[in-house]
Amino acid sequence: MKLINLTPHEVILCGIKIPASGQQARVAMTRQQTDTIDIDGTTVPVYRTLLGTVTGLPEAAEGIGYIVSAMVRSAAPARRDLYSPADLQRDATGAVIGCKSLDQNP
Repeated sequence: MKLINLTPHEVILCGIKIPASGQQARVAMTRQQTDTIDIDGTTVPVYRTLLGTVTGLPEAAEGIGYIVSAMVRSAAPARRDLYSPADLQRDATGAVIGCKSLDQNP
């Protein structure tokens, strides 16, 4: 399988460097306030995020998978050719330095 990285940064998967393709898949998001909660006298707004239209996503093609963000993958639940980084590896400062696996839509 060939993987095309549609994120804006290089993905390191099990030590394999997959460069950003230069094309980015994105999803529109809308936030709606659903509630407020009180924490020690401070009112904190509570929102839900609604996923909208995905842009920059090529049509499915035999033998090709696309690395996208988890949000983009979630917004396109029928696409089994979409993968997002999982089992993230972090350095001593907590910065992501790679991943050990990929998530896929069910």
